[in-house]
Amino acid sequence: MTITYDPFHPKYLDEIDLRQEMDRVYDLCHGCRLCFKYCSSFPTLFDFIDVHDDQDSSKMTPAQQDQVVDECFQCKLCYINCPYIPGQSEWELDFPRLMMRAEQVLFRTRKTPFKERVTDTVLGKTDLVGRIGSVTAPVANASIKTPSSGLRSLVEKASGISKERVLPPFARQRFSTWFKKAPSSGAISTLRRSTGDAARPGKVVMFPTCLVEYQDTQVGKDLVRVYERNGIECSLPEGQVCCGAPMLHQGNVEGFRQNARKNIAVLAAALRTARGRGEQLAIVVPQPTCGYILKKDYVDYVGGPDAELVAEHTFDACEYLVDIHKADKADGGAGLDTEFTGHVPATTTYHAPCHLRAQNVGLRSRDLIKLTGTKVTVVAECSGIDGTWGLRAENLELSRKAASKMVADMKRADSEIIAGDCSLANGGITLETGSVPVHPLSLLARAYGIEP
Repeated sequence: MTITYDPFHPKYLDEIDLRQEMDRVYDLCHGCRLCFKYCSSFPTLFDFIDVHDDQDSSKMTPAQQDQVVDECFQCKLCYINCPYIPGQSEWELDFPRLMMRAEQVLFRTRKTPFKERVTDTVLGKTDLVGRIGSVTAPVANASIKTPSSGLRSLVEKASGISKERVLPPFARQRFSTWFKKAPSSGAISTLRRSTGDAARPGKVVMFPTCLVEYQDTQVGKDLVRVYERNGIECSLPEGQVCCGAPMLHQGNVEGFRQNARKNIAVLAAALRTARGRGEQLAIVVPQPTCGYILKKDYVDYVGGPDAELVAEHTFDACEYLVDIHKADKADGGAGLDTEFTGHVPATTTYHAPCHLRAQNVGLRSRDLIKLTGTKVTVVAECSGIDGTWGLRAENLELSRKAASKMVADMKRADSEIIAGDCSLANGGITLETGSVPVHPLSLLARAYGIEP
């Protein structure tokens, strides 16, 4: 048995070694039970062990071990709640990374049904699907527009994506195309703070993510306008691709690394070029899963100085703005522009996505939208989407069960508007509540009076 979460370790892909490690971890989790309420993996695990009088985890069958793996949707909340994570305990228990190790071993050894392979392809090759969707937007959007419709039933049979899911429509004009054509708002020249401090640069590199590039383009547009409003110049280096999260979570680590290497090369080159000019750039990401991937998984699964450089300079888009605001205020500056002449909702429910909470940066998006004067209620419960896991038809029931606490809290809050950083989680919120959430950057843009 090898306690390792290092994908380059010689025993990492050894299935016998993996199953021995799963037995060790499952036994520890069964004895602790602290995470019984976070996802179905843990109740399933406990039930499989509890049926034995001696509660021996080694009596679980490989199929039972694998079911626990399949039900893990990588919410990353174990890092927030588990007392036995590496660096904090001699047990060095990293449940999410063990599940990813298992996915990668099973990806190599388990015969995957044809329909599941199709679903993996549709959800994993986001750039290909996005390009096709944008080119054929009217037809593609007509086929996915109405959940539970006859067309969506056909889409589910063909792709494995649940017919009940609310999916973001494809944009006819991609975000990168808009960015090349969009004139500056003119706010760049009027800085509200000193840009001489290298720790608080006046320029950022955007990693828009495939969701913003092909579908939720308004988030990217609002990011640019809000940043410009606050004297921050945005750039968009060419050559970026999907962060690779869907492939990584499927177990396709080589496919993930191909995408990762492309992004690392583009982003590291931008950072080093700026450094050569005496500038300090930040990389800003408007989607939580993708930000987590750049900060954490590129270092673990690719590694090297460039991956570490990218991780060190990556920020969630709202995290970056709030840090700028606090640092400038501490230096006696004005901070962000707080002159809001547009619509400010009286009350806002802010949904804190799991993959943003796992970055341990605090509730920066909440802090950002509070600057507008809206009264904010935080809901920090899982949406059950977590990347693309919740989009799969076979996971719908478990996903909606996981989202039930989130839904109850949102109904109790009964706010005028719901805000959330994750576009896919926002689709889950729409399915469960009927409300259409907005990204915090879009809420801020409307508060500034910036029209979509």
